[in-house]
Amino acid sequence: MARIFRPAVMVCAAWACVAWIASAAPLSAKPSAVGSFGRWTVFASGSGAGRVCYMGGLPLRSEGKYTRRDRVVFYVAYRPGERGGDEVSVLAGYPYRRGSQATLTIDGATFRLITDGDTAWAATDGLDRRIVRAVRAGSRMVVKGTSARGTLTTDTYDLEGSAAAYAAMREACR
Repeated sequence: MARIFRPAVMVCAAWACVAWIASAAPLSAKPSAVGSFGRWTVFASGSGAGRVCYMGGLPLRSEGKYTRRDRVVFYVAYRPGERGGDEVSVLAGYPYRRGSQATLTIDGATFRLITDGDTAWAATDGLDRRIVRAVRAGSRMVVKGTSARGTLTTDTYDLEGSAAAYAAMREACR
């Protein structure tokens, strides 16, 4: 999938992920629960070349001087029918400041994510791969971003179970 179309697709996928994680049950017959692994949830939808599998996690802690914030989700999407492999995204729960970047730090390794609207994602397939390797091997992840109103937010995730969730996500989309 061309990276230029990715933000719109990722936002739609993120809302499906948010709704599923928040309710702990599929919204319709399309998404199917694969399982939970530590603080990570895996689900799949579609079939054949259109099959998509996701692993998503909610932060343990969210910090910032905000008055209102929607659900925050970090997720990895895998679409075996498309070139490129895994796609990393963060749904921030607010619109990011225009032109800003979010930072994602896993056990001391920092990655920069591009932002558009309320979503941040890796700019290249290679960066997606490096982040996914770090998520699978890491223990703690921190995502920092700045809202359109200038509020700095910090979301901390526990990565326990992320390697098992990743394996289950990939298996569900074989």
